[in-house]
Amino acid sequence: MTQAADLLDPAERLDLDGLRALQLERLRNSLRHAYENVPFYRESFDQAGVHPDDCRSLSDLSRFPFTTKADLRAHYPYGMFAVPRERIRRLHASSGTTGRPTVVGYTENDLSMWADMVARSLRAAGARPGDIAHIAYGYGLFTGGLGAHYGAERLGCTVIPASGGMTSRQVTLIQDLKPSVIMVTPSYMLTLLDEFERQGVDPRSTSLRVGVFGAEPWTQDMRREIEERFAIDAVDIYGLSEVIGPGVAQECVETKDGLHVWEDHFFPEVVDPITGEVLPEGEQGELVFTSLTKEAMPIVRYRTRDLTRLLPGTARVFRRMEKVTGRSDDMVILRGVNLFPTQIEEIVLRTPGVAPHFQLRLTTSGRMDALTVRAEARADADAATREAAARSIVQAVKDGIGVSVEAEIVDPESLERSVGKIRRIVDLRERRG
Repeated sequence: MTQAADLLDPAERLDLDGLRALQLERLRNSLRHAYENVPFYRESFDQAGVHPDDCRSLSDLSRFPFTTKADLRAHYPYGMFAVPRERIRRLHASSGTTGRPTVVGYTENDLSMWADMVARSLRAAGARPGDIAHIAYGYGLFTGGLGAHYGAERLGCTVIPASGGMTSRQVTLIQDLKPSVIMVTPSYMLTLLDEFERQGVDPRSTSLRVGVFGAEPWTQDMRREIEERFAIDAVDIYGLSEVIGPGVAQECVETKDGLHVWEDHFFPEVVDPITGEVLPEGEQGELVFTSLTKEAMPIVRYRTRDLTRLLPGTARVFRRMEKVTGRSDDMVILRGVNLFPTQIEEIVLRTPGVAPHFQLRLTTSGRMDALTVRAEARADADAATREAAARSIVQAVKDGIGVSVEAEIVDPESLERSVGKIRRIVDLRERRG
């Protein structure tokens, strides 16, 4: 490990037996806290025939029922809280673009723990006290901006609260204020890359040395593109508002071999997405989290819909999760073939003449579903290059995934942009009932 031992906090120095003992103690307390203070959990535990006292080992957690996003929406806004509303110091919420939003709350202790976990994450990413951190996640109800902000301050960084948008101004701020760390979605980092080049500035000449990217799946190909064109270390951070926000897991800069889950606070499982059965370590499935220390809104076996697998720790004692390859609810079944946006991303990134911005458009053609990959051309791509790129994408999808699609190469910066999570799938299919 390249990091000096005195930079690690006490939990990062635990051996495996010490970590498991701490997890079990905290898990039993968290289950009891949820059962005694959240009517939903009391009812669901009772219906499943389990009680917090039945949890005598970590493996006993599999006997407890799952929590889903639908459960959170059904108890909107405050029904999942385990403390009086007066103890809540902050509220965040999902966008609610696919239904009623989910609201999450934090006590004073929750906010402090969250800041600690983001600070730990940034330290693992290579940031140090005194660094200047440019935060380009969106601020507001989205947990990314404020979560990153308070964690960077907790570490001892100087924070630039840039938020998202105003891309040309972001480039100016990076040039003038000289941050060494940037926290942003990987898709927006590519938008910043385009803006640097549009302004005639070499992205490799900036002061940035570490990029901490999260809030959406991204591939190893995208990591390579960002690292090569910016001359930085690009590492992954993971989180979701229902569990806490960013800072649930973090990739260590010295290994870049998956994200260490901070499992002294968030206990991970991977389950079969269909049966819900817990899968052995190393098998891919759906990621499930149980909070171990949250006060305002304890969460028990929350189904994230993110697909990954758990692996032994390397740079830390904590288990690693592989980079999320997609979401079970983002999977497109096209004429019987399972397809994920990340598979298309890998193809687009290696296609000459195409920028790393794309969108999947699903339509109905007769009785069949059809998919069009819409990718932006690079600024210097002529008509012949665009035509060749479209043919290349169609062939690569057919060869690599086994399904026929169409491809459309559109003008630069013409696809819908988001300062948070990019909208990869536009589903215009007719609903057959």
